[in-house]
Amino acid sequence: MSETVFTNCRVASMVSAKSYGLIEDAAIAVRDGRITWVGAAVDLSSDWAENCVDLGGRLVTPAFIDCHTHLVFGGNRALEFEMRLEGASYEQVARAGGGIVSSMSATRAANEDELVAQALPRLDAMIAEGVCLLEIKSGYGLTIADEIKMLRAARRLAELRPVRIVTSWLAAHALPPEYAGRPDAYIDEVAIAGLQQAHDLGLVDAVDGFCEGIAFSPSQISRVFDAAKALGLPVKLHAEQLSNLGGASLAASYNAMSADHLEYLDQAGIDAMAKSGTVAVLLPGAFYTLRETKMPPVQALRDAGVSIAIATDGNPGSSPMFSPILTLNMACTMFRLTPEEALAGLTREAARALGQGADTGTIEAGKRADMAVWDVAHPAELAYRIGFNSLHRRIYGGAA
Repeated sequence: MSETVFTNCRVASMVSAKSYGLIEDAAIAVRDGRITWVGAAVDLSSDWAENCVDLGGRLVTPAFIDCHTHLVFGGNRALEFEMRLEGASYEQVARAGGGIVSSMSATRAANEDELVAQALPRLDAMIAEGVCLLEIKSGYGLTIADEIKMLRAARRLAELRPVRIVTSWLAAHALPPEYAGRPDAYIDEVAIAGLQQAHDLGLVDAVDGFCEGIAFSPSQISRVFDAAKALGLPVKLHAEQLSNLGGASLAASYNAMSADHLEYLDQAGIDAMAKSGTVAVLLPGAFYTLRETKMPPVQALRDAGVSIAIATDGNPGSSPMFSPILTLNMACTMFRLTPEEALAGLTREAARALGQGADTGTIEAGKRADMAVWDVAHPAELAYRIGFNSLHRRIYGGAA
């Protein structure tokens, strides 16, 4: 049995929706990787006196959770970045053979070892900013074998680094050239058939899709979600990023864990998400990279009581960003989230968006001892600074 108590700290527990759940002059007791007690240090039992770690008065938050990433992929799309700067839209780039299909070619060409090697520096950057849990999607292979290859690479990353990874099957991400004009055949022969195989291999934790004019229709996504439901897998959806096809309402009808992007979300979608408890995942990195001008309806989401998470959307094209700290700042400066909403969005609400809320995302008894220790005086400083990492140490499963 391993027992430790972290003392001399301020704890932003994020249990409360107000004031960061802040506990002054706090202590956190951990046993076998789980938090057993947190509160004011004066109330701590003296039994822990010989197992104390002094944190020097620093701030402790839940470890960061990145609930939407495409971390595993081959190559890069820097040339498309130049195209967009010259005026091409995301949709124009995609229709010209770039976008997701460009990453498809590089991902298919890479073997599993190469995908792991390319992803590790990106993962290391996230860990260095306090991430202990992240989601990784498939979606750049677009064949059954290549989608499975991506998920195998994602699973291997968790064996190589002290981090938890959950995986999402995202074969319904784009239509590959060999299926041009035959999207329904692709849904049947790759997205659904491959899901069954990947699930049988134990590689899938959730199922995702891209509901958009340049991707798949609501009816096609519904068929994928029906297959997920039959396998007992939760779903989530890229919805209302470039237009409003009713994807958020569709996702909510399947009790989706989250609907993500949401720039073009309407009130009907908001109401459906509020009713189902579907989390809204906002992705400021994609908004920034694509130079989008239509903001997601943040105030309407607040008014409806929809939980809001944020994530990097780290990917090779529309959000080549792998910094959760920068995501905090972007969420505040571009989407007008408060620093507390942003921090909750990268901890408590991100956990909910992954179906992990009972296990992580806050600092309270019974949760995993995944925490981040910061050289800051107040939690708002985490979102305030731009391009500065104030992480002092990361505590993963109670171990620093």
